[in-house]
Amino acid sequence: MSLQTNLRVPENDPSFANVWQELKWRGLVQVSTDEAALEGLLAGAPITYYCGFDPTAPSLHLGNLVQLLTMRRMQLAGHKPLGLVGGSTGLVGDPRPTAERTMNTKETVTEWVGFLQGQVQRFLSFEGENAARMVNNLDWTEPMSVLDFLRDVGKYFRVGTMIKKDIVASRLNSDDGISYAEFSYQILQGMDYLELFRQYGCVLQQGGSDQWGNLTSGTDLIRKVEGATVHALGTPLITNSDGTKFGKSEGNAIWLDAGMCSPFDMYQFWLNTADDDVVDRLKVFTFLSRKQIVEISESVTSKPQAREGQRTLAFQVTALVHGVDTTLKVIAASAALFGQGDLAKLDEGTLASATSELPRTSAPYDGLNIIELLVASGLSNSNSAARRTVSEGGAYVNNVKISDPDTILGAADALHGKYLLVRRGKRTLSMVELAN
Repeated sequence: MSLQTNLRVPENDPSFANVWQELKWRGLVQVSTDEAALEGLLAGAPITYYCGFDPTAPSLHLGNLVQLLTMRRMQLAGHKPLGLVGGSTGLVGDPRPTAERTMNTKETVTEWVGFLQGQVQRFLSFEGENAARMVNNLDWTEPMSVLDFLRDVGKYFRVGTMIKKDIVASRLNSDDGISYAEFSYQILQGMDYLELFRQYGCVLQQGGSDQWGNLTSGTDLIRKVEGATVHALGTPLITNSDGTKFGKSEGNAIWLDAGMCSPFDMYQFWLNTADDDVVDRLKVFTFLSRKQIVEISESVTSKPQAREGQRTLAFQVTALVHGVDTTLKVIAASAALFGQGDLAKLDEGTLASATSELPRTSAPYDGLNIIELLVASGLSNSNSAARRTVSEGGAYVNNVKISDPDTILGAADALHGKYLLVRRGKRTLSMVELAN
């Protein structure tokens, strides 16, 4: 079975001396507190580390997936992960570079905490000697009074240092400025690290490099309060080779929740990866070995038209997020849309996802003839053009070529009793839904 249809079991590559060396090769180290010390820690006895996820939406996205897979790589090396979903920090929201966040209700944040905890749990192991643990910072923040917060935590932070943090500085220089609530976010995150250090002996926090100021607020606080040295690791922000922001599709994040981004759309997102980016994506988002990725890299260079890298990437990541069976259905749907598979074998949900971006129209339940159908679907702009398409052998309904211009197509021909996928030529498609 090829890499394009066989999910690589999550495991670290034994060709590396330690997990730190593998993280470096995969391009997952942008900034850290002390590289030599971190390598020594990760190459030695098990340590406890954490990463935080704020419930500012009902789902995690591909940027969060970078952190989840990095956490899993370190767990596979024997270390103990803490998955923190921020029930308290989610009520405030970390500062964005441009404008103040909209605060969500407590009820909404509580609901989203549950959603995100479920997603985090899918990527970590909660069994064995280094089992993962879920934590919620609301547990230690909510009981604390404002006075205790200011006396026990706030007194260790210097305003001069806080305003030098990149995001804070950019907001201070903007027209809208920054609220005290968002300004205090770094104190809350620093307190999280201190609490996890005290409770679990946590000595490493990981996150995106854009969070570096928040990450180091914890290392500084622990040094001042406990006199201990702990560490932080910032992964790079993933960008495309053309400089555009990665993980955006028409302004919308690629979410891990199937209801917010269908498995079909996720698969297509990865399938459209540029040749210049695909090898780097394989390193970050899959568990393929160095040897396998080098081989794929050679194929991308020598046979780019085969798109081996993109097809492997699309399968590996979609299967990690949504499962192998769902991904195989997506692949079958993608092929079937263009006449390379049996549309009738697709369940209604997969068919709906696969055709969600197509032009859509409705038609009477008892049907239309093929000429009317081509015009109604927008695939032909006139009856004469539609007749020409039929006579030239370019008219298909549900992948069946229609050669007779008087052919009536209705409920008896429809997928799931109501869908007619109309195709002109090889790749021009429209979905017609029959209505009573």
